[in-house]
Amino acid sequence: MVMFLFLVIALAVVVAAVTLAVVGGGESDGPLPDVAPERLQDPLPLDRPVDREDVESVRFPLTARGYHMGEVDDVLSRLGAELAERDARIADLESALAGAQAATHAAPQHPDHGHGEQR
Repeated sequence: MVMFLFLVIALAVVVAAVTLAVVGGGESDGPLPDVAPERLQDPLPLDRPVDREDVESVRFPLTARGYHMGEVDDVLSRLGAELAERDARIADLESALAGAQAATHAAPQHPDHGHGEQR
């Protein structure tokens, strides 16, 4: 009977130790972190192009298996579209600049020093 009682107490101590290890044992490294939002709280702005700070401030809510795939897909699609639009705009501007530079260099350079012929 004493051996049975000893085994029950030992088992209770092991279960308590494992429980404390899993829960944290009451030791705290500071306040608990905020609960992750269920939906994206910092959406990208709709009224202007996305800038670096917007991208850096995006925080995706966590789920049991990671992030909400739909939220991540929406943001990545938006960023991809805006980057494609900017790339196209940059290409247009570079083309216009190259055309203007070519026209400047191809135009005949006739300096007029006021020595025109007068008869």
